[in-house]
Amino acid sequence: MLILLHNWYNIKMNKFIKINITKQICLANNLPLTVIAGPCVIESKKQVFALAKKLKDICLKEKINFIFKASYDKANRSSINSFRGPGLIEGLKILDEIKKELKIPVLTDVHCTHDVEKVAQVADIIQIPAFLCRQTDLVVECAKTGLPVNVKKGQFLAPEDMFQVVNKILKFNNKISLTERGASFGYRNLVVDYRSIEIMKQFGYPVIFDATHSVQKPGGLGSASGGDRQYVLPLAKAASAVGVSALFIEVHQNPDKALSDGANSVDLNMFKLMINQTKKIDKLIKGF
Repeated sequence: MLILLHNWYNIKMNKFIKINITKQICLANNLPLTVIAGPCVIESKKQVFALAKKLKDICLKEKINFIFKASYDKANRSSINSFRGPGLIEGLKILDEIKKELKIPVLTDVHCTHDVEKVAQVADIIQIPAFLCRQTDLVVECAKTGLPVNVKKGQFLAPEDMFQVVNKILKFNNKISLTERGASFGYRNLVVDYRSIEIMKQFGYPVIFDATHSVQKPGGLGSASGGDRQYVLPLAKAASAVGVSALFIEVHQNPDKALSDGANSVDLNMFKLMINQTKKIDKLIKGF
């Protein structure tokens, strides 16, 4: 009951809850835009280090906060033969080295409860995938770490339904962010309802827009997901115009050669353009 009253207070007071990721980076719906970016999955140590450094340099030049993201294991691939990544131990070792050597915070996703304890020793943010956002045991285990927990809204959920996910986390932790990544629109297609961002913002917690997964076509290539990356930029600009705490962007040096989610990932040139344009929109909107 207290948790429900807490959320109702945030809704009525239009309260902007701040989530500290590091001493320098804080997420809130009224603060300047943060960028969460990186490859879908760690393909190799060399590849992911090079990409992380380039993304950091771009964000430094644009004077925008940056969080690196990459998965150590993609447990929800379409085919059993799809590349999944280096696995928990090797993947976390690589992420830890990136975090320490490049001095950037890292985000990674978890798909099962027994990974959470080890992930919490490295990650600055733990992410719960959209397909698993209602998996209570996983949500609770992540919340118990005390780390910020980013939950992607399921493609199958109404934004109002994320209220219950928030309440699960609040029993153990109040460092919460919610991510919009599109809603199922028939078979193998997604559509973004921008009302979803505004509805979830009413809970008070930071809302993130996943610009690349929102153009995904789940299972669209038969043994893999397809996507329409040409729409990533306009959707990101629209989300920035609505107002979000952060943009989530999957980036690859050569998206057409990516081992996972290449069809909806962007290259470095597009990433630069996205950051430059969305930053300007964000500054304008949050200045009102």
